[in-house]
Amino acid sequence: MDYPITAAIRFLRERKVDFVPRLYDYVEKGGTRESARQLGVDEHAVVKTLIFETNEKKPLIVLMHGDREVSTKMLARYLQVKTVVPGTAERAAKLTGYQFGGTSPFGTRTKIPIYVEFSILELERIYINGGKRGFLVEIDPKVIRDVLAVEAVEVGI
Repeated sequence: MDYPITAAIRFLRERKVDFVPRLYDYVEKGGTRESARQLGVDEHAVVKTLIFETNEKKPLIVLMHGDREVSTKMLARYLQVKTVVPGTAERAAKLTGYQFGGTSPFGTRTKIPIYVEFSILELERIYINGGKRGFLVEIDPKVIRDVLAVEAVEVGI
């Protein structure tokens, strides 16, 4: 199968991570519901890579189930900051090197703290962005803990 060789794929290959490339037709504003539908997988196992910023303009990544949202209140409380807001598409692209809709936590341009919803790590398989729109990689969620410096949190609603 032919698939894009992105910074995320190079990152995974360097660390000898087993992954299954999963391509689908990217639909503008389709989100995880659309990718899950096309790939025939549970949206709960499709993981969103979300960029946020604290009130001090410190960026962070949150990995969240496709069928849940991040409670910015809970996240701010956890981080002990005043507020947390979603990063703009431009800022996210600048920090990660990825286009909005194709953001992967692997191989980001800048080292950004990564928080993962704890229950993601309990799933058998997850589908997470491979660094390009319409491209997910299927992996064992333990990989996230093994190759990324992540902190497990409970901020999903």
